[in-house]
Amino acid sequence: MFQRSKVTDGTATGQVGIKKKSKVPGVMITQYIETLPEGTSHPDFTRKPIALTIQEGKFAFFKAIVTGDPKPTVTWSRNNGDVSDTSRYQTKYDPNTNEHTFEMPNVKPDQADTYKCFATNQYGQAMVTVVLNIIEVGYKKNKAQKQAGTDEDFKTVLKRKSKIRPKSEQPERKDGEIDPKFWELLLSADKKDYEKICAEFGVTDFRWMLKKLNEIKKEREDEQAAFIRSLSDLKPIRMNADGTASFELDMDLTDPSSSIYLYKDGEMIPYTKELGDTLKHSLKQIGRKYVFSIKDLMPEDAGLYQVDVDDVTMFSTDFKIPVVDFLVKIQEVKAKEREDAVFECVLSNPFSKILWFGKNLPLEQGDKYDIEVSEDKLIHRLVIKDCMVVDKGIYSACAGIKSCNAWLVVEADKDGQKGKKSARKTTRAGGSGMDLQKIAQEQQAKLEKVREERKEQIRTAQEAAPPSPPAPEPSKAPVKAEPTKVPEQKKTSKPAAVASDPPVVESTEETTEVEEDTRKELGISSGLSDIYALRGNPAELNVKMNMDCDGTWFKDEEQLKSGGQIRITKEGTSHNLTIQSCVDDNSGVYRFVSGELSTQGKVTVGDVPAFDDDDLHKFSKPVIVRVGQNAAFKMPFPPQESLVISWFKDGIEIKDGGGVKIVREPNHSRLLLRDCLRTDTGEIKIQLKNPFGAVEATSRLIVLDRPDPPEGPVEIVETTSSVIEIKWSPPRDDGGSAVTNYIIERQQAGQSLWTKLGDVSAEKNTFRDRNVTHGKKYNYRIYAENPQGISDSLETADSIMAGIMILSGPPGAPEVVSASKACINLTWTPPEDDRGVPIIGYQVEKRKKDTNEWITLNALNDPIKGVKYAVKDITEGAEYEFRVSAINESGSGDPSPPSAMVCAKNPNMRPCFRNPEDFIVVRAGNSARVKICYEAEPPPEITWLKDDEPISPWINVINTEGMSQLVIPSSKRSDSAIYTIKAKNSVGEASFDIEVRVTDEPKSPGPVELEQTVHDKLVVSWAPSPDQELDDRMYYVVSQNDSKMRVWKTVADRLFTNTYTVNNILPGIQYHFRIYAKNDMGLSEPSESPTWGFNSNRVPITSNGVGSSEICFERPPSILVPLKVHTHPKGYQVYMTCAVRGHPTPTVSWYLNDICINSDSNYYITNCFGVCSMHILRVRPKDGGVYKVVAVSSLGEAECSTKLIVED
Repeated sequence: MFQRSKVTDGTATGQVGIKKKSKVPGVMITQYIETLPEGTSHPDFTRKPIALTIQEGKFAFFKAIVTGDPKPTVTWSRNNGDVSDTSRYQTKYDPNTNEHTFEMPNVKPDQADTYKCFATNQYGQAMVTVVLNIIEVGYKKNKAQKQAGTDEDFKTVLKRKSKIRPKSEQPERKDGEIDPKFWELLLSADKKDYEKICAEFGVTDFRWMLKKLNEIKKEREDEQAAFIRSLSDLKPIRMNADGTASFELDMDLTDPSSSIYLYKDGEMIPYTKELGDTLKHSLKQIGRKYVFSIKDLMPEDAGLYQVDVDDVTMFSTDFKIPVVDFLVKIQEVKAKEREDAVFECVLSNPFSKILWFGKNLPLEQGDKYDIEVSEDKLIHRLVIKDCMVVDKGIYSACAGIKSCNAWLVVEADKDGQKGKKSARKTTRAGGSGMDLQKIAQEQQAKLEKVREERKEQIRTAQEAAPPSPPAPEPSKAPVKAEPTKVPEQKKTSKPAAVASDPPVVESTEETTEVEEDTRKELGISSGLSDIYALRGNPAELNVKMNMDCDGTWFKDEEQLKSGGQIRITKEGTSHNLTIQSCVDDNSGVYRFVSGELSTQGKVTVGDVPAFDDDDLHKFSKPVIVRVGQNAAFKMPFPPQESLVISWFKDGIEIKDGGGVKIVREPNHSRLLLRDCLRTDTGEIKIQLKNPFGAVEATSRLIVLDRPDPPEGPVEIVETTSSVIEIKWSPPRDDGGSAVTNYIIERQQAGQSLWTKLGDVSAEKNTFRDRNVTHGKKYNYRIYAENPQGISDSLETADSIMAGIMILSGPPGAPEVVSASKACINLTWTPPEDDRGVPIIGYQVEKRKKDTNEWITLNALNDPIKGVKYAVKDITEGAEYEFRVSAINESGSGDPSPPSAMVCAKNPNMRPCFRNPEDFIVVRAGNSARVKICYEAEPPPEITWLKDDEPISPWINVINTEGMSQLVIPSSKRSDSAIYTIKAKNSVGEASFDIEVRVTDEPKSPGPVELEQTVHDKLVVSWAPSPDQELDDRMYYVVSQNDSKMRVWKTVADRLFTNTYTVNNILPGIQYHFRIYAKNDMGLSEPSESPTWGFNSNRVPITSNGVGSSEICFERPPSILVPLKVHTHPKGYQVYMTCAVRGHPTPTVSWYLNDICINSDSNYYITNCFGVCSMHILRVRPKDGGVYKVVAVSSLGEAECSTKLIVED
């Protein structure tokens, strides 16, 4: 009923958000992965930006130092605004001090905000916030007007529209006109999805579609090239384990400040740039990767989503939310270790594939997981094979926006041996505990009933509906007239808003009131103010009264009269004082008095700043430096008061800070630009400004660098069987110095080696490659070179073939050699006509019955060398046909005729058993498991017998494909028998006998007796073991130990009797014997014999009463033979020996460099009757040193030492 669904999805797993604590307070760290690779680290701040309060118009900046491996990327942002305007925000980095600087020259009040600094690498992100406060100078009366203008601009942005119009605004399409959404989806889709999209929109002419799509794609790429450098890794929208949906793309923006817009069904939707904010849509940027996420999913979130950069669409993806729900949700599963676990659910509507997640990670079909779908696509199962403790956690199933989850609890196997992996269990745990097949059948019946009712309703409606009359002509008039009304209303609404502006009326009323007041009282309408006059130029002071009256002029409290350089005039209510040619004496405070009213202003006479001609000529010479060097400019000038010195680059004022150092002295000014880049090339200007005017001096900065790559694409001028000629364009930027030559390199397609072909002078932009082979493809790289170095390469987009493409003829039709459910073996004959080009291999294709698609089984760069191939990528029971193409240097040739249709199944065969075991021993109490593998087609009927009788009901039989197992849960000795397996199918029958022996370790034999009947022979006899009668495979083992060797050795094995005769019994030596019982389970405990030795036949000597003197044999330990010095190469054997004497027998210990080595397994130490030996099998350098032997007893101590030298 179930078929396995093979799910392949190349998406990457989602990143983890692990919060970490920084040593610097206020820094928030998010680690993306649980365990960092060795030698890497997440970003962190060693110096964070400091909050700043500064006056308006000053130079504001933040500085930060970050760490991390790989080196983090530092970005800046603000809470309520954008920082992409380079004239207001500048980001700089000093590699010497490792400081990242964020500068704001001439700071404005609207820049007061909370700023964020992000340090990001592939393993995590560190973030810190800092506050900027601005002290405003004066009252900005137009502040409200600017704010209103900003709001107007924001509303304008929100009214942006996508090229895909909303459904309510879409014009009615004519018959045969294709929805623009169709082309947007094709532009962002993989080629494998073209057929599905065409079927959805009813497009059947694929040739026309591909031609039209290529034209649209070329136009779109030309539009995108203005905003991005590259666009790749487009991943369509998909559901995530946390209930969100996301899609992503890799995009390299030409201008990082470009605006990115998100549209849904043609309407722009707002989004946040940080996950977790209040908006429904969010954007997360990691380097060049952009991830758009949608949370709190609802059915209305389905639609076409588009990402635009400014006005160009970059990516489109269609989010479809199927109408489906869970009738039966997955339930908690408790499984034992090494057991399979099953989650299963039932859907309300058929669904071909749902998403399974384990611990928030997507699960795929493979060795660990089986994903099963019923034929009606209502029942879905996840099988977790061979559960381990690490597999426990939350598992979830997602169908559309619906999901359910449950726990998997894995209990450790307490019966397993410690340190050893327990055996794999064949049972399954879990399931819903309900009859899912019955529920699915009922739901299927309901769905079928609903479909039939809908068909009946449609049929009834069609039969009952009368034929519709043609629409009358006048009814079209309102439809056409309706759209024309909307523009008229919009045009009239704007003048109405302007006309109702109240400030114009208020200003008129205020002016009228002032004029009425001036008629009643004398006043000054326009008074004097401070002025700056150039020496030698005229200057004029003017006072306006509100009525005609007389007045008097004063300078420094002295009355002035007309005459000389001063002229006083009066015209109506205007009083003027003119200085014909200003000199220094004209400087002073001027006052005009009329009655009790007066006004005054200060006149200052001076000159515009000036440069010396020689200094100006010297400054105008350009400064030429290389990339990375410092550039310095210096300009002298005469000292002056109130002098403002400013430096400009390309018309933009340069501020002190970061890589710029400006020194202002009374008589000169210096500009230093550190670590210059090629982009720093431009016009440098110094401006001196005082109240009388300004003067400027201009120079130029030229930064030399290696050139840009040559301009592409590479054009193919000529390609023949012996020559390839290519052409390119000069670099866009020559790096400040002329290109001297071009370097050409070549690579043969399919190889990794690049070979230099030669140089071309800068005047030539073409190259002819004459060393080519017909039919082979080549790649080329072109470098531009100038005195500063070599540029990056321009590489050909596609390989260039030498000559025309010559493809081979078709091989012979493939023939099926053999077929099974897992493999189909093919063979074919080479082409009769290879058309003069050698064949390098073959390509095989397959086609499933009732389908039109031919699927290649090997790539062109992996040709099949021979004329036979084993096809393993097949489905059991399916029918296939195959064809073959010959591959040469030009590619794949014409395909062969198809083979005969063949079914992937095993041929009918009589049952046979594969390598069965005929004897099995099991310890009593353990479970007995008999596993028999077989081959048969069709599958046979399996029967088990015990001693030719049916088996007991408590014995389990587990039959799987190709294998049958007989399991005795807790075996007893009575279960020992001959078990027979019989396999029978329509072809034949086979049987096999297996002897199962249930036993245990034997009990010890009875008492042991020794008897010597013949000289030098000893008869050892013992009572039988109690298990001898129960186990016919039990036998006895005899071990011997004597006082001469003092080592136990086996002298007899596999004895089925209870006696054994020992030969070569010597007088004066003691003998001991041990008797063991042994069976298939092992040895029993030994039975010990009495001692047989030299005192056994000794005749006792009676004392005759004569006293005898006692002899004492006690003596302290002594060294009879000392150790010798040894020198051995590394890896050789070492054998040391010495002789020790003493009574009682002393205890001997060995020492290496004063460390006891008696218990070290690397040294084999023996003591045989005072001969002490030490053996090293393979000597190592660390075995070298001083060895010492110490003999200790109650009477004293003796020792000797030597030295071991190990040579390399």
